[in-house]
Amino acid sequence: STVMRKILATALGKDPQIEVVGFASNGAEAIEAVKNLSPEVVTLDIEMPVMDGITALKEIRKFEPRIPIIMFSTLTQSGARAAIDALMNGASDYVGKPAASLGMEEAFTVLSQTVIPKIKGLARRSQNSNRISNVNRDSRIKDTEALRLIPTQTTISLSALRAKGTRVEAVCIGVSTGGPVALVNLFEGLNSPVSFPIFIVQHMPPMFTAILAQRLNTIGKLRVSEARHEEEVQPGHVYIAPGGFHMSLKKTPSGKIVITLEDTPPENSCKPAVDVLFRAVARVYGANSLSIILTGMGQDGLKGAQEIKSAGGMVC
Repeated sequence: STVMRKILATALGKDPQIEVVGFASNGAEAIEAVKNLSPEVVTLDIEMPVMDGITALKEIRKFEPRIPIIMFSTLTQSGARAAIDALMNGASDYVGKPAASLGMEEAFTVLSQTVIPKIKGLARRSQNSNRISNVNRDSRIKDTEALRLIPTQTTISLSALRAKGTRVEAVCIGVSTGGPVALVNLFEGLNSPVSFPIFIVQHMPPMFTAILAQRLNTIGKLRVSEARHEEEVQPGHVYIAPGGFHMSLKKTPSGKIVITLEDTPPENSCKPAVDVLFRAVARVYGANSLSIILTGMGQDGLKGAQEIKSAGGMVC
């Protein structure tokens, strides 16, 4: 809407590192604007006239596969479903649109605090990615510089771990920006059941995590659900921390392991936070735990991964 574009442009205009290079009032105009203006980052509202945001996203991805695109969605059930669809169709991230009941000043504050950090983070990551892709094309870059730019990739083979005598009793995964697409790829590759539980913290608000669990439950061979308080952990099951709660674990006097959901303050500005889960996994599973951190996490998961490593577990 015109009002939302004005609020967003005003918020972005306050930051000296950001320049708004163009506007579009619908998805069709957005496609042409991206072609003509070559922006570094794009924001798209999911609900637009003429052509909706998800359709525009798919079209933009055909000629701009790597440009960061942030989707705006309402924080409702339908808005959450649409945001998950967008993320699975190539959106880089999403922002909850301020409710219509908020005043202009409050909406401006919300956007300033959420959109600007995401734009800067995605722009930085995109620039680094472009530098990496240029390594092979620029012979002037020294080999040591090239090695520094290319990220290390590690593949963990469970069969290889078994061959070493390592018994995996729990896997915990920390996911943030771009997470749903990465999780889809992961679950599509799991073609057979596993003997251990998998715990996931995805940085998302309430409603979004439940819908993500529903989507992942239709992929692959594993049962996926949003975790419940005091739920007993079952082997071969995948548990996603619900938005707005930290997910932890405890062992009962009878030896059972149960999930606890904690409504405690955010950690690393996140709720759920990966550090909370990883600490619990280190405490309960110790050396028989495998933790996985996907990119885009910021600092969340760092201290928890250190605790898993100290307990003898594996981190990748």
